[in-house]
Amino acid sequence: MAKISYLNTPYSIKNLTLKNRIVMPPMCQYTATDGMPNDWHFVHYVSRAIGGVGLIIVEMTNVAPNGRISPNCLGLWNDEQRDQFKRIVDAVHAQNGKIAIQIAHAGRKALGTDDVISCSSVIFDGNNEADPKWQYKMPRELSKDEILAIIQQFKQSTKRAVEAGFDAIEIHGAHGYLIHQFCSPKTNLRTDEYGQDKLLFGEQVLKAAKSVMPAGMPLIVRFSAQEYGKNGYDVDYGRKIAKRFAEAGADVLDVSGGGDGQLDPTHTPDFHAGYQVYLARAIRPVTNLPIITVGMLEDPYLADYVISTGDADLVAIGKGLLHDPYWTLHIPDSPFVPKPYKVAF
Repeated sequence: MAKISYLNTPYSIKNLTLKNRIVMPPMCQYTATDGMPNDWHFVHYVSRAIGGVGLIIVEMTNVAPNGRISPNCLGLWNDEQRDQFKRIVDAVHAQNGKIAIQIAHAGRKALGTDDVISCSSVIFDGNNEADPKWQYKMPRELSKDEILAIIQQFKQSTKRAVEAGFDAIEIHGAHGYLIHQFCSPKTNLRTDEYGQDKLLFGEQVLKAAKSVMPAGMPLIVRFSAQEYGKNGYDVDYGRKIAKRFAEAGADVLDVSGGGDGQLDPTHTPDFHAGYQVYLARAIRPVTNLPIITVGMLEDPYLADYVISTGDADLVAIGKGLLHDPYWTLHIPDSPFVPKPYKVAF
């Protein structure tokens, strides 16, 4: 029987020490009202802390009401939301867990709002004609003043996350959301400085977030290293994004792909176990920053192998942890399984 040699080893990033290499990636729960975390979120995240996950990343949490991908998504645009997040953070810490939060704006992929915005007026082509709830609207193009205001919204949401006690911050620059929209030549048709330099908006968001974070707190950036839609950018462009974001202050790169619309078979990897690891491998030499990889890694032996190769430092186990909060405890020979109490009679 093969031995699990890497998954259960600790890992440190700046002042954050994780007890293992397992990350629960952000996965939207669609159960919030007015952006407010509730008992569902409390149980959902704290149970994964009890289950021994090294780093829990809270689902996409938005900087403004019109930045949500559904009306039932989380927000961090007011202090009441911050205080409810603190309840979750404190409970995760009580279980010896570490927790980050993903901060984002959906841009043109926002649903349930009449004020859909983006860098340019290019509609998202991912409509589900069978379900009217998933009908995307033409976004309006942001003015420069509005862009600067959104950067401040990212800053304020980050500040609230720090106040709530999170151990790390993740900025969402992947999967076709607003930062990705600015980065992508398909969606950013601007002629001003934000169009001439398509990575400028993302850079400014990262710097704004960094400015309100403690020096020892890691800033994680999730980005799409390759688009999967027709005429999408390739991994060479993804390397440019990685380098720019690293220079802007990223401490960890969470490497994913896609999000730019309908999949193009000629530009999409086959969906098999570990199908996005090649992107992590391609990004690794660009910055030498710690790498999180994701994509059908629920087999612990496969996840362990990926770390052993050096392609990534941390593995995100999405559906595995969604299906089983105690996935980590079920790894063969896991050191995190609670020892049974001996009761004397």
